[in-house]
Amino acid sequence: MGDPTSDPDGTWQVPLRRTPQQARSKARLARVLQAAERVLVREGAQALTTTRIAAEAKVSVGSLYQYLPDRDAIVDALAAGYFARLETTMADLVRAATTERWEDPVGVLIDTYAAIYRTEHGFRALWFGSSLTEQIRAADREHKQRMADGIRHILLALGLAHDDETLSHACHAAVLAADALAQEAFRRDPEGDPALLDEARTMLRGYLAGVTARYH
Repeated sequence: MGDPTSDPDGTWQVPLRRTPQQARSKARLARVLQAAERVLVREGAQALTTTRIAAEAKVSVGSLYQYLPDRDAIVDALAAGYFARLETTMADLVRAATTERWEDPVGVLIDTYAAIYRTEHGFRALWFGSSLTEQIRAADREHKQRMADGIRHILLALGLAHDDETLSHACHAAVLAADALAQEAFRRDPEGDPALLDEARTMLRGYLAGVTARYH
């Protein structure tokens, strides 16, 4: 099973045993992944078997097996889709930062991603369970690097920093801290524990102020 990639047109390609070529096959795969997410949210990651997903999607196990041969493949494909949505949002924020002046970049970022956490029930069910594969953990490390790169581009677009290795390290540290705080906030409360999210804003604003002060 290959690594997830992105086509030039922005279509996310999840890690699959075989890539569907025809529109009908692509639609069937999308239906399968939607079914997998429904099972994940309702029944937990332990229910993500090829048999259960095929029944939920109303397809044969054989047709599902062409693309997702086992439970790990299903979990990996779902995770790749979640990473893609988070990174697409980051790309949108980077574009917005080039034309907008944000008085509170940390607030914009935390509020945007908190809204995603509130609606992505499958992401929370997967991340807060105990079913993450080694491939997902490795993909998550790469994902966080890409998210950190997005933060770096935002700070550059807002004129708050100059591009150097120190900035890259600082942005990566900020992403790791924000991710840990967000996960704990949403473990406590499906809507995100307000007090902990406020503390996250305060902490990261202070850190950002220290980072950007180096450049002024």
